[in-house]
Amino acid sequence: KIMFEFKELGYAYDALEPYIDAKTMEIHYSKHHKTYYDKFLASIGDTPMENLNIEGVIEQVDDNTPSAIRNNAGGYFNHNFFWKCIAPNGAREPEGNLADAINSTFGSYENLKTKMSEAGVARFGSGFVWLIVKDNKLQVVSTPNQDNPLMKISSIQGTPIMAIDVWEHAYYLKYQNRRPEYLKAFWNVVNWSTAAALFSK
Repeated sequence: KIMFEFKELGYAYDALEPYIDAKTMEIHYSKHHKTYYDKFLASIGDTPMENLNIEGVIEQVDDNTPSAIRNNAGGYFNHNFFWKCIAPNGAREPEGNLADAINSTFGSYENLKTKMSEAGVARFGSGFVWLIVKDNKLQVVSTPNQDNPLMKISSIQGTPIMAIDVWEHAYYLKYQNRRPEYLKAFWNVVNWSTAAALFSK
């Protein structure tokens, strides 16, 4: 059995136009994500980690983990997760219990969008912004590079239900240095169905 698959994107490269351009999606998925995947497999070869699932690997990452495993396991997991957070025909607004939790935690969906976008702008260098569940409460956090909130080394740990990739390769061809513009565009391709399903677990 294949423990780690290079999963299909699930939609065409141009499906998120004009907000995320086809060339960016093609390079991001077929080059950046694929490189993380290949290097991840190489990094865990002949180690006990190759018998775990990706969540199991991620949860074992600590300060003593070789950077090749930390960075590439993170890159593989984070991209798999991110592709499900965007979709051509995704739910553009949260609904049901998730919407209620967002309203009670952040005051409104607009406030949550602002908070996540601000976290994305404030993330120095590369990283991800996450909406997580921690102690049954929602929280917005960001992580550097390919770290994520499932890792023990994350400053705030929790279960991610939504992610925004703020690495330059996620937006540079279209937006160059205008990360805030990319973050604004993100909400036009967001897929809240993924978050709702994870939130209800």
